[in-house]
Amino acid sequence: MERKPMDEGLHTIVAHDQVDTKHYGAVTIPIYQNSLFAFEDHESFDHAMKDVLAATVYSRGNNPTVQYLERKIAELESAEQARCFASGMAAIAGSLHALLRSGDHVICVDQAYGPTRQFLDELSNRYRVEVTYVDGCLLSDFEAAMRPNTRLIYLESPTSGLFQLQDLEGVAALAKRTSALTMIDGSWATPCFQRPLAWGIDLVLHSMTKYFSGHSDCLGGVVAGRADLIDEIANKGYMLLGGVMTSHTASLMIRGLRTLPLRMERHHRNGLIVAEYLEKHPLVNRVNHPGLPSHPQHALARKQLDGYGSLFSFETQVPVALLKKWADALRYFRIGVSWGGFESLVTVGSTPAGRNSTGNNPSVARLYIGLEDPQTLIDDIEQAFREIGQKTS
Repeated sequence: MERKPMDEGLHTIVAHDQVDTKHYGAVTIPIYQNSLFAFEDHESFDHAMKDVLAATVYSRGNNPTVQYLERKIAELESAEQARCFASGMAAIAGSLHALLRSGDHVICVDQAYGPTRQFLDELSNRYRVEVTYVDGCLLSDFEAAMRPNTRLIYLESPTSGLFQLQDLEGVAALAKRTSALTMIDGSWATPCFQRPLAWGIDLVLHSMTKYFSGHSDCLGGVVAGRADLIDEIANKGYMLLGGVMTSHTASLMIRGLRTLPLRMERHHRNGLIVAEYLEKHPLVNRVNHPGLPSHPQHALARKQLDGYGSLFSFETQVPVALLKKWADALRYFRIGVSWGGFESLVTVGSTPAGRNSTGNNPSVARLYIGLEDPQTLIDDIEQAFREIGQKTS
C-alpha cells in the first residue's frame, strides 16, 4: 500500500553520536549506576543546587544515562525537552498531577487507556478536578465540551481499542484560543510515524515499554514538549513523586531506540498485510486499522500519520467464548495485554456498547503483529478459524 516515506533523518538521530572523550570513546553511553554525584567543593555544590533540574546531583533528579535518552527522544519529537519516567503510567500520572489544580476542567477522549481514565477519575473524586469524556472523532465533540475553566485536553490518537483518531491540528487550535493545554498519548505511532508537536500539540507522552523498548524486557515512559512545561512536570511530578527511570532501564531503552525506525517499518508492513487479509475473511465484520481505506477516518490518518503501528482489532459475530477458543488455538500469537515487542499477541473481548459497526454488539479481537513472517501469522489465524469451525460442527 502506498505510504509516505519515513523521514530518513530519524535513522541518523538514533544511530549517530558524537564521540565523547570523557567516556573513553565508548560507542554507547555507559550505565551510570550512581545514586548521587559528589562535588569537590561547596562552591560548585551550591551552584548545582540552585538549578537541580539541570544539574547532576542525585539520580532521583538527573542521571547521565537517562539524560542521554531524554535528549535523543526530544530530538526525535522536535521537542525542547523530554523527561523519562519509570513507566508509561508514571509519565501520565506525574504529568497530570503536576499540571492540574483543584477546580480545573479536563476533556479526555473516552477510549483513552483505562488506567489513565482511572487516574483522572481519582483526581475528580478526591481533588475536585472536573473531567468530561468525549468521543473525539469530531472536532465539535471538543468544542461542545469546552468550559471557561478547561485546563487540559487529553488525546490518544489512534486509540488502542477501536483505533479512532482525533484531529490534532484542529484540537490544538481550539485549545490555544482558550489557553488550554493539549497532551497526547502517542505510543501507537511513535515519533517515526507521528509527531504531534508539529500539529500544535503541547505535550506528547509515550509508554516506552512498547515500541521504544521493542524487546518486552523493561518498563518506561516519557513526556516531551516545551521546556517550561517539562520543567514544571519534572519539579512537581517527577522529583516529588519519585517515579524515576533507572540507568539500567535507560540503557535498555537506548538499545531499543537504535533500531526503532527499522522495526517500525517492519511493523507497518506486517500489520497492514494481516489487516488486509482479515478484511476479506468471511467471519470478520470489520477491521479497525486506520491504514485501511475502509477505516472511516482514513483520510485523517493519511494527513497526520507517516505510517502505521501494528496494533489493531477486528469485529466478528463469532461469540466471545468461541473467539477465545480461537485465540487459544493460535500457535504464533501469545495472549497478553501489552504490545510493542518482537512477539505477536492477541486478546479477546466484547465491543463496547454503541461502539460497533453493526449495532448488535459483536465480539472483538485485538491483535498485535510482531516481527514474524506475516504469511506465517496469516496461516496461523486461518488454522485457528478452522479449529473453531470443527468445534461448532
